[in-house]
Amino acid sequence: MRFETLRIIRDEHTALSAMLQSLLSLMRQGPGDAPERFFDVLRAMLFYIDEFPEKQHHPKESDLLFPRVARVAPHTMEIIARLEREHMQGEGTVRELQHRLQAWELLGEGRRKAFVDEAERYVSFYLEHMRLEETVILPEAEAHLDEADRRELDAAFSGHVDPLVALHQGQSGQAPAHDPAFDRLFTRIVMRAPAPIGLG
Repeated sequence: MRFETLRIIRDEHTALSAMLQSLLSLMRQGPGDAPERFFDVLRAMLFYIDEFPEKQHHPKESDLLFPRVARVAPHTMEIIARLEREHMQGEGTVRELQHRLQAWELLGEGRRKAFVDEAERYVSFYLEHMRLEETVILPEAEAHLDEADRRELDAAFSGHVDPLVALHQGQSGQAPAHDPAFDRLFTRIVMRAPAPIGLG
């Protein structure tokens, strides 16, 4: 039986990694002669991270996947506790980044370094967080969860589609159903952000 939950999580991680790399690339380029466009797309990227990974992806991992893995692979408890702490801190960290970006935009270059330093720390933290999930938690889930657990997880994780994953797969003609409310947000990001997520 195919374990769709693991594919979904990996797809979401891949899409988010691309978003984070584009955010870093754009940030390092700086506003140049188009500051309004620059700050607009960075705001859109941070809004996406706050709106989807923090509010939908993480809760499903914390509430559904991690407890099952802890039950069948108790040696993962320390890692799960760390990942849980990071989930709990994530939303506040994104809000702080949004505040620092606004300070840079409204108060000028004196606030740039504070945003850049925090954004670089955040991206490093997030990439390591996803690496731990993929190298510790997902293999244990694959090896030890029974068919009943897999069915329940697949039903829960298939109930939402990350709009960024839908966008990526849509570029290859295989877009899953997604919430059209996100279309405007992702058009803005794709048209203005640098690769790997955008065309700018």
